[in-house]
Amino acid sequence: MDNEKKYEAFIEKDKMAELGGGLDKLQKQRESGKMTARERIEVLLDKGTFVEFDKFVVHRCTNFGMDKTKIPGDGIVSGYGKIDGRLVYVYAYDFTVYGGSLSSTNAQKIVKVQSLALQNGAPIIALNDSGGARIQEGVESLTGYASIFYQNTMASGVVPQISAILGPCAGGACYSPALTDFIFMVRDKSHMFVTGPDVVKTVTHEEVNKEELGGAYTHSSKSGVTHFMGNSEEEVLMGIRELLSFLPSNNMEDAPIKASTDDIRREEESLQTVVPADPNMPYDIKDIIETVIDDHYFFEVMPHFAKNVVIGFARLGGRPVGIVANQPAYLAGVLDIDASDKAARFIRFCDCFNIPLVTFEDVPGFLPGCTQEHNGIIRHGAKIVYAYAEATVPKVTLITRKAYGGAYIVMSSKQTGADVNLAYPTAEIAVMGAEGAVNILYRHADANTKMQAIEDYKANFANPYKAAELGYIDEIILPKQTRYKLIQALEMAQNKNKSNPPKKHGNMPL
Repeated sequence: MDNEKKYEAFIEKDKMAELGGGLDKLQKQRESGKMTARERIEVLLDKGTFVEFDKFVVHRCTNFGMDKTKIPGDGIVSGYGKIDGRLVYVYAYDFTVYGGSLSSTNAQKIVKVQSLALQNGAPIIALNDSGGARIQEGVESLTGYASIFYQNTMASGVVPQISAILGPCAGGACYSPALTDFIFMVRDKSHMFVTGPDVVKTVTHEEVNKEELGGAYTHSSKSGVTHFMGNSEEEVLMGIRELLSFLPSNNMEDAPIKASTDDIRREEESLQTVVPADPNMPYDIKDIIETVIDDHYFFEVMPHFAKNVVIGFARLGGRPVGIVANQPAYLAGVLDIDASDKAARFIRFCDCFNIPLVTFEDVPGFLPGCTQEHNGIIRHGAKIVYAYAEATVPKVTLITRKAYGGAYIVMSSKQTGADVNLAYPTAEIAVMGAEGAVNILYRHADANTKMQAIEDYKANFANPYKAAELGYIDEIILPKQTRYKLIQALEMAQNKNKSNPPKKHGNMPL
């Protein structure tokens, strides 16, 4: 065969590989409202940057007549490309090929790009749309998942790992996304569950559909498994690009700086009246966050789960920061089990990737009650203090109003390692609120004595001055000064050089 014929044969084989399971299945995929694997990658990456690996790999299974049908690529499209000019690795399950099921062969393709991402210090993005392990291969497909999980674990804290669930993701397949840093899902199209509705019905006799059991809304609002929910695949893929703009490529780099025309000295008079005079009145902490950050743009993470804590990314003076804030507009901003888990994992992510932490604090305490205690609020609440104390990135805390009891301690207090602690004049730093304290200290006193004691308690503790006298608060600021004061503090601490004692790893309460 001469070279020209060889080239023609290659072109033909290449075209066949790009057809996946065939034209009819590609069309069926589109008719179901989903993009194909290659279309997803094309939307995600900068145009023309995708380089595909292992395009002609086929499975080696001979069970159940599988040796008679071999499709190039074997249901995984993998390789590398760029997002905003920065290197990323990506793999996408192709549902048109054996339902996107995982074989030992295509698991090796995934492990290859995972290993390359780790070696070259670049993010890895997984686009999931799979029916699970390939049944015909038995234990071989299961060991493929094990290899992927191992690579997920080795890459954790070294390169950002992002998963998008763009179709089904069931059984063992769920645990690779669960091991990554962020999960995106599509409303009404994505489903994740360890056991599906039929198994649930058989075992527990519960009647539940796949949307209620493991849909995007369920996982973004109830389980906390997913971090972002989009209304379409395009929205999810654009969300991944936006998220990466806040993140470094690996743990040895700083997050990318973005030039901003927003004046760092900008003052906002509206902040002077955001915090109500009545300490029991709610307000939206995002009214403060969005006012002080660059261009008022806040990229919120997990907005539908544990709403009493707000987390997300923003920029201050062009530099990305991670924001953790109590939300007085929801459950008065108390810390509970879900809020503790939500905040702690985000804090640890930011610390892994050198992203400074800014904490907005208005917390009356931990949520009381038998349900919280019996489900381990002590253990879960300890995660926040562990995460903050362990973090070595610059940490700035602003107390806007309440900072009571143990919740004050865990929300990045001076003693748990915060670099700069600021407070508004409206801050109240105490063991508990005035009424609660007086009811304990003066439980047998008459009403007038209690009333006087409450006034005395407020005079002594319903302000930040005692804490400032002791050096626990570095500076008391006017609300309108918030933006510049935060930027000043972050600039001061940007070259912070601190490390924890040498150890294999800590034993975080889980």
